[in-house]
Amino acid sequence: MSSRSYSLLGLWPVINRWKFLVLTAVALALVVSVVVALMLPNIYKSTTVFYPTNPQTTDPDRIVTEGGKLELGGRSEDLDRVITIGESQPVAEALIRRFNLHQHYKTGKPGDDAADQAALDEFTGNLTIVHNDRDAIELTFQDKDKQLAARIANALVKSIDSVNQQLTFANRGKVLELYAQRRSFLEREYQLTYDSLLAGRRRYGVYGLALESRYLAKEIIETESELRRAEGEGNSGKAAGLRRALRALTKTEGGNIFNLESYTAGIDRMNTLYARFNDIQGRLLGARSAYETARLGISGKISSIYVVQEAYPATKKSKPVRWLIVASSVLITFALSVIFITLLELYRGNLAMGKPSKAGKE
Repeated sequence: MSSRSYSLLGLWPVINRWKFLVLTAVALALVVSVVVALMLPNIYKSTTVFYPTNPQTTDPDRIVTEGGKLELGGRSEDLDRVITIGESQPVAEALIRRFNLHQHYKTGKPGDDAADQAALDEFTGNLTIVHNDRDAIELTFQDKDKQLAARIANALVKSIDSVNQQLTFANRGKVLELYAQRRSFLEREYQLTYDSLLAGRRRYGVYGLALESRYLAKEIIETESELRRAEGEGNSGKAAGLRRALRALTKTEGGNIFNLESYTAGIDRMNTLYARFNDIQGRLLGARSAYETARLGISGKISSIYVVQEAYPATKKSKPVRWLIVASSVLITFALSVIFITLLELYRGNLAMGKPSKAGKE
């Protein structure tokens, strides 16, 4: 015996026989779906678009010393870093506390593990951060309150910017401390060298005056010439005075601060001190300038992102699409009803075929 075949047109008699059941199911689905769709709250979306900047170009040292310019960062690592920060749990928890979302989501009191997790799940479910085809970041937040959705989206962008700056300038404090230590060290060395220079000047009579050695040599030569002339003339009194003057010009014990013996003994040492003093003075000026630049850099905050479009309250809801909910519910109910009655018809047909007839029994 050949098996029975079914087609879509062949289902019409079946549906016709069970039309009251099908109509009842469809009508019930229509009523329930309308009620549910009307009870669903309106959900609004707010979207902000921004570009991450190249972290190297936001370094204040480069901007101050090199005159650098901000550059948009389209690198994959910059985009991934920003998206990771936006989806991180610490950022989400900070915003949940800031906007009191435990109460808004009706998850319970803050501090309870279940309530905290429920609020976090709700928050992350309402958040979307994607990298679009123009190498920009699109951040979308949805909520029943369209004003709140826009505020949270903008606040999230600022939080991303703040955390990104902290990552970029994580070691700036240590660098500033190193600059301060170097400046303090050079200031101590500068003072020690300056004191040594003063002591050497007093001891050796070398003050670093222009043409100092020429004047000393000229004075010695002239004094000695006068001495020889006085001795030749037989002027013993004048000669004795000139000998004392010559001794004072050549010997330390002669009493002159500026004398040949001290000058020759201290000239090399004083030249070394002068060179060291000038070197430390130049390094100290550079260290002070570097410290001031670093302090300016650590105190200044340069945004690490460039916002193209801020989030604004939506003018219309994004969901639910109520007519789609009702239509899909009715269609699904109708399809399930047809499947059910078709299977029921097949089941009854199989029972009728397997039941022995009354004539066969006799």
